[in-house]
Amino acid sequence: MRGFMNPGFLYAALAFGLWGIFPLYFREVASVSPLEVVLHRSVWSLLFLTVLLTALRRWAWLPALLKQPRQLALFTLSAWLLACNWFVYVYAVHESAVVEASLGYFINPLLNVVLGVVVLHERLRPVQWLAVALAAAGVLWLTWLLGHPPWIALLLAGSFGFYGLIRKIAPLGALEGLMVENLALAPVVVPWLLWWSLSGGGALSRGDWTLNLWLLLAGPLTALPLLAFAAGARRLKLATLGLVQYLGPSLQLALGVWVFHEPFDRGRLVGFALTWAALAVYSGDALVRSRGDVVSQS
Repeated sequence: MRGFMNPGFLYAALAFGLWGIFPLYFREVASVSPLEVVLHRSVWSLLFLTVLLTALRRWAWLPALLKQPRQLALFTLSAWLLACNWFVYVYAVHESAVVEASLGYFINPLLNVVLGVVVLHERLRPVQWLAVALAAAGVLWLTWLLGHPPWIALLLAGSFGFYGLIRKIAPLGALEGLMVENLALAPVVVPWLLWWSLSGGGALSRGDWTLNLWLLLAGPLTALPLLAFAAGARRLKLATLGLVQYLGPSLQLALGVWVFHEPFDRGRLVGFALTWAALAVYSGDALVRSRGDVVSQS
């Protein structure tokens, strides 16, 4: 019981819980095109973070960063990867593909392992290779079943996987990092949204204040889970954090099946079961090694 009352666990659960119920939010703005939703999410995140950083007086890091073109380039790349991830996710909700989107976030931790091997030259233990093989089998099964690869899941896993990799080698706090990413997108998204709204084709020109309020909420709804995640990550072991992260796609899957009534037949269940088996193998190995490290240090 004490583990569940750990502040780090509560912060992490809040972050992944909010990410897990995001489909409910995107259904509220379903009358807005996915591209325009992404523009609103970026613009109002920029405004929210500007106010928050000003209130916290946390701008001292910016001048030093502006003198590092390599870091700025990396954050610009991570910004566009994040925007791509947002667009695909909103598109998935609009197209009633929440179940497939959840698969992407189940796959993501294992894709991170593969990226660690390919890019960072990390070595995997046999158990970890087994987990990767099981996940690959799940994707291949769904590809055969659907007649095409599960593109939404793969794009979500890939964009977020490469985003995480860049953030790993271009370290900056969650709040500051997200601010830099939104600043990198601002020269494109701000004039684009302004033109869209003033031309009469955007959501803001409809005069629907309920819809406008939902769109304005995209700012804090984007930033708050990231801040809670950062707070949880500082307080939890990596193995524990890895287990908590499955709360997000589990909630997405539940919403897709039981709230949005998307198809989830036995064939799809087999593909998901292979992915869950991969996650069980990988997480079990991480927990065993984590406890072994604790014992060896005591």
